[in-house]
Amino acid sequence: MDKDAFVALLEKIAPPMLAEDFDTGRIGLIAEGTDQIEKVGCALDATPYVCERAAAERFDALVVHHPAFWAPMHGITGRNVEILRPLLQNNINLYAMHTNFDHVHGGINDVLAREIGLTDCVRMDKTPSSIGVVGTMSKSFAEISKILGCGLRVWGDVSGVRKLAAAGGSAFDMELILEAVSLGAEAYLASELKYNIARESPIPCIEATHYALEAPGMRALAKTHGWEFIEDTPLTSIIQ
Repeated sequence: MDKDAFVALLEKIAPPMLAEDFDTGRIGLIAEGTDQIEKVGCALDATPYVCERAAAERFDALVVHHPAFWAPMHGITGRNVEILRPLLQNNINLYAMHTNFDHVHGGINDVLAREIGLTDCVRMDKTPSSIGVVGTMSKSFAEISKILGCGLRVWGDVSGVRKLAAAGGSAFDMELILEAVSLGAEAYLASELKYNIARESPIPCIEATHYALEAPGMRALAKTHGWEFIEDTPLTSIIQ
């Protein structure tokens, strides 16, 4: 497949118009490589490890969820060199689909809901920035923790919860929580919870890791298209 056709495929999967404003200039084709694309790698993040693996596996393209670079660059130094060098030296295309893949049907949040066993799901779509789904739990929180491969930090009593809102990534926002409540959610699962949100939330907040909530969507994308998913799980632990 030529590069233009490949980019067109990715834009069909996750239309750029669905991305939020802060993703402007950060998604799409980030680094240009070979014009012919046959072997594709996929990951949540374009970390130095992932980029080295892409080079070692001789991929023609690497598709990631999170933008590789958040700040404008006036020089390529430090960690940015570690990301770009293996890609540029090996003519590997780098493509990012971020909030556009959060919002699209079948994207990050729909896969997450399926992975953790939510049924009868309703998408949160009240505003352009709404993400996540509300569904009926078919699995316990202990089972969800095992599926996600991470511990869950819980604020509040979730012993009787049956309706759960789940949103991939850093989605603990009061507007989203209230939207989830309006759809019947009795608890809210996301990552990177701030103290004031936990205290003010009308329903219990359940915090998983960012990686655990969003990697399933990229794994599913890779499986669907016959790409290879590169796992790069952050090392985390809990000391008590």
